[in-house]
Amino acid sequence: MKKLFWLALAVLVASGAVAQQATRLRVFIGGQQRPDVMRKILDAYQQRNPGVRVEIEVGGATSDQQQQYLTTVLASRDPSIDVILIDVIRPAQYAAAKWSDTLDKYLPAASRANLLKQYLPAYAKANVINGQLIALPSFADAQFLYYRKDLLEKYNLKPPTTWDEAIKQAQTILAGERNPNLNGIGFMGNISEGTVCSFLLPIWAAGGDVDDDSGKLILTEAQARNSLQFWLDLMDKHKVSPPNMAEKAQDTIRQEMQAGRWVFGTLFAYAWNRFQNDADSQVKGKIGVVPLPRFEGGRSASCLGGWQWTISDFSKNKAQAYKLVRYLSSPEVSKVLAIEASNLPVFPSLYKDPDVLKANPWFADALPVVQAARARPVHPRYPEVADVMRKALNAVLARTKTPEAAAKEVIGGLQAIYGK
Repeated sequence: MKKLFWLALAVLVASGAVAQQATRLRVFIGGQQRPDVMRKILDAYQQRNPGVRVEIEVGGATSDQQQQYLTTVLASRDPSIDVILIDVIRPAQYAAAKWSDTLDKYLPAASRANLLKQYLPAYAKANVINGQLIALPSFADAQFLYYRKDLLEKYNLKPPTTWDEAIKQAQTILAGERNPNLNGIGFMGNISEGTVCSFLLPIWAAGGDVDDDSGKLILTEAQARNSLQFWLDLMDKHKVSPPNMAEKAQDTIRQEMQAGRWVFGTLFAYAWNRFQNDADSQVKGKIGVVPLPRFEGGRSASCLGGWQWTISDFSKNKAQAYKLVRYLSSPEVSKVLAIEASNLPVFPSLYKDPDVLKANPWFADALPVVQAARARPVHPRYPEVADVMRKALNAVLARTKTPEAAAKEVIGGLQAIYGK
């Protein structure tokens, strides 16, 4: 009997030692990036890898808020976070600051080329900085025009293809509905990363850009002024956006549209799942999605979004972190994110997957939009570049600066960053 007791005790001690030796990884994601879905994904990983335990740290509702916190953590060389989900605009910043462990040490050059071929080209390109692989893609993203199908049908209107059509349709519906809680065209105008996209959309749609392929600043004062004036006119001239657009963040527009308060909204892909599946959604089955409108004689332009997995250079478990990153950037996980969070896949084949299309029918037409979406400037000082743009648009919408004055400040600020 004593022998059996000591044998059982030995087993318990041994199993306890194994549990103590389990590798613990900490993954950082943002508040909008569906921690509930990510937990399911990480639970599946733990089941396959019993020696690994993965914790989630959730922080910040926006890209900016997340990065403010991460800058503090990483600048102090804190090893508490192993794997980080970063915005597509961040790899150059992380490379310059030496915050990311290069993935090349785990991946031979030939294997790297084969791996990156699987992804949409824009994301493979975004994660290679100065020849170093800084991150691997998690999910793609781009801006689309969400619209109230029921309201457009009520007024016998087809989804707009130009901004003039969108403005006229919004005016028609607002006049007909006479609902003080209903607004026309929602866009991002607060001081956030989404407002950088708002600033850039009219410039891209008119054929312009901030810099050229060599990284030289090419944006003109007239292009900046026209963009600022366009968004201001939606409030003051066309009366299709309320006067407080300087306060509107992306998720504010999403929440308000979910409550039935917008005809149109310029939002990223994640909004679809929330509209259809959130318990409090007032617009289930009433929302359609199309590419963003173009200007007359111009082209449709969308802002490239998306998120990438990188390994903190201060992690004490880099080899295990790399294995986790490979799993999180796999087709299997991309499919789960597409179905359960309406995150656009980074693998082209998944846009034809029957399970994905059953959950997101509009994905059938989304791939060309993602492929044609424009990237925000790739620059080591990108946070400063973004700050110049979003502060200018926010000031114009808040009416503390004219489009003319703000445009001059945009060009002056960018020249100081890029060099004249």
